[in-house]
Amino acid sequence: MTGLVGFEAWAELAGDSPTSRTEWAALVAAWSEPHRRYHDLAHLAAVLGLVGQLAEAAVDPDAVRLAAWYHDVAYDPQRADNEEVSAGRARAGLRGLVPDGRVDEVGRLVLLTAGHDPEDGDANGAVLCDADLAVLAGPPDAYAAYASAVREEYGHLSDEEFTVGRIAVLEHLLALTRLFRTPEAARRWTEPARANLTAELTLLRRRAASGPATPPTAGG
Repeated sequence: MTGLVGFEAWAELAGDSPTSRTEWAALVAAWSEPHRRYHDLAHLAAVLGLVGQLAEAAVDPDAVRLAAWYHDVAYDPQRADNEEVSAGRARAGLRGLVPDGRVDEVGRLVLLTAGHDPEDGDANGAVLCDADLAVLAGPPDAYAAYASAVREEYGHLSDEEFTVGRIAVLEHLLALTRLFRTPEAARRWTEPARANLTAELTLLRRRAASGPATPPTAGG
């Protein structure tokens, strides 16, 4: 495996040792779990690439890259504590591979992805959250594919249950004072992301108001 999720890229952050190789393999295995439809290795690679684009805005770009590796390493759509589990996984997996201060920062950053609302002045948090949310600003067809993949991950929910939960997520994102925090991301992605979110929210509200939900399409 090569590229942004290959071992060479990982070793630049965590070194080349038997422990590091074991940890990398475990991370790749986790991101490759069969139930993942959006939160998979392709998503990890995309976030890592975007962190690279935004890295100049971070105080510790390597901590942000490591946080990207771990931010969805635990992903069970039937649990509400994935970020907490992922942060704990980061603290355990990185101990001894990178300095303790960076381990703590990685854990903190992973927890931020639960709400994507870093405090003002949190440069590392801004870069990670912006990279994770960049999918929201894609072209309408790419956004539709993302939304459809997320629906597949929540296949255990009825259409009614999923619609209610998804509406809450969209409303939270649209209520953020700033959807993106780094200057480049805010300039490039805010308008298309809000347009995509608003379109999906409008569709889901209509679906909820019409009674029993109909099977979702790629546009929902």
